[in-house]
Amino acid sequence: MDKKKKTNISQEAIRWIWIVAFAPVAVLLVMLLLTAAGLFGRMPSFEELENPKSNLATEIYSEDGKVIGSFFVQNRSYVQYADLFPADSTQHLRLDGRSVPPIVAALVATEDARFRSHSGIDLPSLVRVGVKTVALRNTSQGGGSTISQQLAKNLFPRDTVGRRGHIARTGKLVLSKLKEWITALKLEYNYTKEEIAAMYLNTVEYGSNAYGIKSAAHTFFNKEPHELNIQEAAMLVGVVNAPTRYSPVRNPENALARRNLVLQRMEAAGALDAAQRDSLCVLPIVLNYKPVSHNEGSATYFREMLRLVMNADKPQRRHYGNDWDYEQALREYEENPLYGWCRKNRKADGTPYNIYRDGLKI
Repeated sequence: MDKKKKTNISQEAIRWIWIVAFAPVAVLLVMLLLTAAGLFGRMPSFEELENPKSNLATEIYSEDGKVIGSFFVQNRSYVQYADLFPADSTQHLRLDGRSVPPIVAALVATEDARFRSHSGIDLPSLVRVGVKTVALRNTSQGGGSTISQQLAKNLFPRDTVGRRGHIARTGKLVLSKLKEWITALKLEYNYTKEEIAAMYLNTVEYGSNAYGIKSAAHTFFNKEPHELNIQEAAMLVGVVNAPTRYSPVRNPENALARRNLVLQRMEAAGALDAAQRDSLCVLPIVLNYKPVSHNEGSATYFREMLRLVMNADKPQRRHYGNDWDYEQALREYEENPLYGWCRKNRKADGTPYNIYRDGLKI
């Protein structure tokens, strides 16, 4: 009788152990389902994921194809994954059995070593965060975010309102994380790994008003992305973590230490061997720093005239002192395709073009 009672107690204890162990998983799954259903706020649609909105700089080209200036809110231009590969194939690196550009090897090795093996959420990293960061209060372990999750946060930023209590801020952070997980899974469904890596590099801030890898390569090295060597790529990936703290212009020592950490991680990931890492770590950071502003570059007066003409509204009679001046202005507006171009032409969604945000090529 006593044996039976002890057996029943043991079975009951085991049952409760399983309940306690799986309860957090069940709660997490329910929260994810409710988040995906939009109960905790709007989620980006598949249409938005297929056509993410970003502030793209408008570039002005001379007749020989050179960029002479730009208009921007954020100095950002997009490049495709294929455009990241150096022309010299000896500069290509091997990572996870694939040939990759140096900038992508640096990114994956630093931010998401299991990038190729997960589908947007890296479970081992989440377990590590749960144990070391949450339980042991060791914040040096990072947040466990994958490249896809970071891209989700860049494309659809969190609510950053800070005037809340600690509990409210924590709750908001948890909901934001859940939304990023769902969005990351959708991104992985819609895009290839190569496209996700390129989108990430195109969206992040590198400091010095450079957004996206193309602008960053021009700003810090006066190069195209495919012209970056391994140590330059490592520096740019390193600076993303904290653009001011690791700025090679403001804090060169921090930037050098951070670049060398990225190179070490590239070796750990198998993209470099020890000899390559050692030889690159002793090299200084050599900049060709050319920050971009609206007032720099060639033909500044012409560019300002271009901006005014393209953004011109249709002439109104009340703005003119006589009928003849008004008629001349109206004729110019109607006959000159450049005059008021941003007002006359519409995007696919029916809204007018914005010369500062829509990435026009003039």
